[in-house]
Amino acid sequence: MSTPLSAHSRPHADLLRQYYALTKPRVVQLIVFCAFIGMVLAVPGVPGWADVRVAALASAGIWLVAAAAAAFNCLVEKRIDAKMKRTAWRPTARGELSDRQALVFSMALCLAGSALLWFAVNPLTMWLTFATFVGYAVIYTVVLKPLTPQNIVIGGASGAMPPVLGWAAMRGDVGPEALILFLIIFLWTPPHFWALALYRVEDYRKAGLPMLPVTHGNEFTRLQVLLYTFILFAACLMPFIYGMSGWLYLAVAVAVSLGFSGYAFALWRNYSDALARKTFRFSLIHLSVLFAALLVDHYLVY
Repeated sequence: MSTPLSAHSRPHADLLRQYYALTKPRVVQLIVFCAFIGMVLAVPGVPGWADVRVAALASAGIWLVAAAAAAFNCLVEKRIDAKMKRTAWRPTARGELSDRQALVFSMALCLAGSALLWFAVNPLTMWLTFATFVGYAVIYTVVLKPLTPQNIVIGGASGAMPPVLGWAAMRGDVGPEALILFLIIFLWTPPHFWALALYRVEDYRKAGLPMLPVTHGNEFTRLQVLLYTFILFAACLMPFIYGMSGWLYLAVAVAVSLGFSGYAFALWRNYSDALARKTFRFSLIHLSVLFAALLVDHYLVY
């Protein structure tokens, strides 16, 4: 009796996995984490139950809209994804989900997330989150990415929005603290992404995308990675300078920024694909640890 049931349920489980894969879970998790940091920093002291409720609803709404943007990106870039080893597994690239399925799924997530943010959080957060969706799914994916090697620099504004969304959810406005967090992610995005593009350059060349290593070469891109890590280092000090964090954050920010700059310097001096991979992976550690330090520091008394 168990065999027919298992055989019957397997296609449904596979379909759910395919839809889930469209949402780019790891990317969306980082987005929600960064938004959560913005929420925490927006609330002085220990949050009350009302704050926790708003934060939970806002996190759910931001997750839904971010997942919608990811699904739309997979739909638009399905032919490009099919040419690249890193993305060829995606359900849209493999033809496991039709264009209609991906589009309806993206629209449903976006509408659900927008409605949740509008009615349960506040209209400002909804509009900012929807603008982020348009910025990533349309302006970056459709317009910038195929046209200019500066796509990740300009389009990085959308990826830098999560802390602003989190702050707006709790405060109903956009304060300077949120803009500082925005600046950090905005400056972090190019060296993070170009480190990946350096060792995936042939994939981007085959796909016909004008990524910086394709249009300007390996050496120029390595220099840009190094210079951006220096500027990012300075930006990472701003939460302490502005007074929104204390000495713990400063120590962690200096340590991880030195690490990122060190990887970038080594990459600039002596390139290898293995070192580019390590630089890319450390960039993820850099941002995660930096924001975790902001979270812990927020509850320490100086």
